[in-house]
Amino acid sequence: MNIETLQKRVYQNKLNKGFNVTDVCMEFCCAHAELGEASDAYIYKNKEDVGEELADAMIYILGIAEILKINLSEKITRKMEKNEKRIYSQDTNGVWSKVEGSS
Repeated sequence: MNIETLQKRVYQNKLNKGFNVTDVCMEFCCAHAELGEASDAYIYKNKEDVGEELADAMIYILGIAEILKINLSEKITRKMEKNEKRIYSQDTNGVWSKVEGSS
């Protein structure tokens, strides 16, 4: 299933279940909370839960994109193309940074 179809499916499920589709700030908070749950599952080595929590976070993100009428598939494709062209360098502390002027 493609991202556009998933966005619409997530949104329709929200409507069908009577979930929030107007308070975007709350949706961002919920997505953030789900990422926190995924992090906790990873830290405590429960790999099965990590996948489920990441899926929950993605469901919120897909829902937000649909609420805001953002074609996430298009945005991800454009961003990946941009990232693939970027040049990064590693500083003396081992931190990778984007080289100024590269996309």
